[in-house]
Amino acid sequence: MHMTDNKLSYYMSLPYTKTVVKRDDEDGLHYISSVLELDGCSSDGTTPEIALRNLDEAMECYLESCLIHGDPIPEPVSEDGFSGKFLVRVPKSLHRRLTFESQREGISLNQYALYKLSQ
Repeated sequence: MHMTDNKLSYYMSLPYTKTVVKRDDEDGLHYISSVLELDGCSSDGTTPEIALRNLDEAMECYLESCLIHGDPIPEPVSEDGFSGKFLVRVPKSLHRRLTFESQREGISLNQYALYKLSQ
């Protein structure tokens, strides 16, 4: 087994953050998959399962290329270092509008902001 193969196996075994997003556009219904930590590493498929299977192939090509060319490979991001809280400064007009919208919905501004961010 070649040294690059060992490193490739190592990186492929790491718990990278994979996402799948449903898209319905001019190409029809499909799913886009990507790896959060590997910028530009993505694929697609007609089902979430196919999109993830195709992503594994894309990851292998991505990582192999990085190893061959000596490019740095980021390691997976652990959730341990995150509190789930961050501060965002916004214009007063946006703060006012979001406050009114959250009150209209009958929820806190934090809950409303989380809802908006998750869309």
